[in-house]
Amino acid sequence: MKQIEQVTLRNGVKLYPFSSNEELIDFVSNEKKILVAVNAEKILHATEQTKSIINNNIGYSDGIGAVMALQKHGFANAKKLPGCELWLKIVESLSQQGKTFYLVGSKQEVIETTVLQLKQDFAGIQIVGFRNGYIQNEDEKNQLISDIVEKKPDVVFVAMGSPKQELLMEEMLQQHKAIYQGLGGSFDVYTGNVKRAPQWWVSHNLEFAYRLLKQPTRIKRQIHLVKFLLMVKLGRF
Repeated sequence: MKQIEQVTLRNGVKLYPFSSNEELIDFVSNEKKILVAVNAEKILHATEQTKSIINNNIGYSDGIGAVMALQKHGFANAKKLPGCELWLKIVESLSQQGKTFYLVGSKQEVIETTVLQLKQDFAGIQIVGFRNGYIQNEDEKNQLISDIVEKKPDVVFVAMGSPKQELLMEEMLQQHKAIYQGLGGSFDVYTGNVKRAPQWWVSHNLEFAYRLLKQPTRIKRQIHLVKFLLMVKLGRF
């Protein structure tokens, strides 16, 4: 396996400069940790808690801002690996190897549709368990973790938003070693409940601009992106 070292940004956030989905999948298959999607907003607003989550696991560049920061540090081959695409690449690769999957997140109807769609798209996929993301109390959380320990999935996807999903996955990881990935709203995108930007916008790294056109209320968040990119250009990250 190719050795890949973390890159430490100036604010202490550590990222892996993966150059492809395949490189990342090969790496995480041996590491058995949590895949954490990192974008400009997560870097700019990193707290000690979120920094610890990223640094102790596998932070990858989910946004163009993170890619630019890595490239500024000399990693010209670093690529943007959108989490909403990456998890399906993981499913495609590892289901062919007979690996098993467990899914957590979204509303009940969304998670059920996601499971049905996966079975249609990936013949023979082994999904050993799933549940919605509305965990009401400690008992429900402990029941979930116990079920994961019992069924021993090779891969666990958790779609609940950050940092909630990462905190839950850390507890799971302590009880059962597997590949974990936080997915935010990816189940909604996969099932068509949320429309992603058209491919032209995605391939030209303008997905943020498309979202802004569709949701002008995102302007405050996008200002942070512009601020971050300026700081990267000035060598602040």
